[in-house]
Amino acid sequence: MPRPPSRRKQLIWGSSTKDCAQVEAAAWSFEARTSAQSRMRSRRSSVSWGGSRSSLRTPLVLPGLPGHKDRHWSYRDMPEWASMFPNCGGHMQSPINIDTAAASFSSKLEPLLLSGYDVPPNETLPLKNNGHTLLLGLPNKMTLSGGGFPQPYQAVQLHLHWGTGHTRPGSEHTVDGHRYAGEIHVVHYSSHFDSFQEAASEPGGLAVLAAFLQVGLEINEPYQHILKHLSDIKEEGEETVVAGFDVTKLLPDNFDRYFRYNGSLTTPPCYQTVNWTVFNQTVRLSQDQISVLEDTLQGEDDEPIQSNFRLPQSLYGRSVLSSFHILQRVQPPGEGPSEGGDQPEPGAGGGLPSSLPDGTPREGPVTASGKDVEKQVGSSLHTGDILAILFGSLFAVTALAFLFYVHKHRSQTPRLRAGAAKPTAIYAPATTDENAL
Repeated sequence: MPRPPSRRKQLIWGSSTKDCAQVEAAAWSFEARTSAQSRMRSRRSSVSWGGSRSSLRTPLVLPGLPGHKDRHWSYRDMPEWASMFPNCGGHMQSPINIDTAAASFSSKLEPLLLSGYDVPPNETLPLKNNGHTLLLGLPNKMTLSGGGFPQPYQAVQLHLHWGTGHTRPGSEHTVDGHRYAGEIHVVHYSSHFDSFQEAASEPGGLAVLAAFLQVGLEINEPYQHILKHLSDIKEEGEETVVAGFDVTKLLPDNFDRYFRYNGSLTTPPCYQTVNWTVFNQTVRLSQDQISVLEDTLQGEDDEPIQSNFRLPQSLYGRSVLSSFHILQRVQPPGEGPSEGGDQPEPGAGGGLPSSLPDGTPREGPVTASGKDVEKQVGSSLHTGDILAILFGSLFAVTALAFLFYVHKHRSQTPRLRAGAAKPTAIYAPATTDENAL
């Protein structure tokens, strides 16, 4: 039921126009239902539980977006989206390239608070191939608050984006022109509304948490909890269930450091109602896990679901805020954007940083499983520079101490008077026998 207008005005992207400019939010989109649903196979896959099959047949109910059920879209026709869905041509579209040098620190961006994310294993979560990505339905008891949000947001689903092998990484957002292997989006809607469908088209109605996926050396067990079921939903429209687990393990460990801006759904109908939160830390999956994402699911005409990401959109004057101070951005010699076709937006930084935005070495971000340790850099000096300064200071102190000692010793030793007779040195040549020795 629609809320009174006075209450809706409380649902803001900040508490006022001024706050809107100061507290911009990052989030991402719920993958829209398309006409592919009308072509969905009449048969439904049997529901799996913990990797085994059951005769239980339970339809997966995930919220759809109003107003575009009968209009089909694909990632191959992105230039045509605006003609079918006018919002897709707006000036507050997502994803974007995050230019770390242009991001502004905001003290209002407090640590995020996630409640109810640890789903008991005796509860099940629906998992579905919707023809564009995998969707994991989430209970609305999972809530997002803090982070400068004026009200809590309730979870509805999460989904992933990925690329095509080593040749084309698949994150939607980019950082200083660099695209990561993939990206996870956890979608929430404002508690001021009765449903996701009602909130989706309202300003500030949605909030999405986004984190970059990066190739690591070890298997990420929380992600494996989902990926092991992909063979059960290989074809478009197939669905299964997975046992409950701690969904926070899919996200970075650090909820304090993130970017925030106002944007849109990254798929049609591209509603410009999303508070985006893009984590500064990345999450590591093994190369085999990334390959499973890229090679398992099928979409329209049984084609592999690959490169399911939208290209960066122009900022059109929007601000990107950060919850932390960005100290440096370094481009290694000979490196540039990860893809020639995915250049940053005009006015954005074009270099590939040698580290994550907060200075963490690119080869060593923390994982969602907590097996790695985030390496924070406290200044713009490298380790070698710091060691050089320490050794230089130590040498200077040692030299001063030596000079002080020499001066003190000489001042305490009586000097010989001028012209005073010096002790006679007696020289006796060695004997033959002594020379023989």
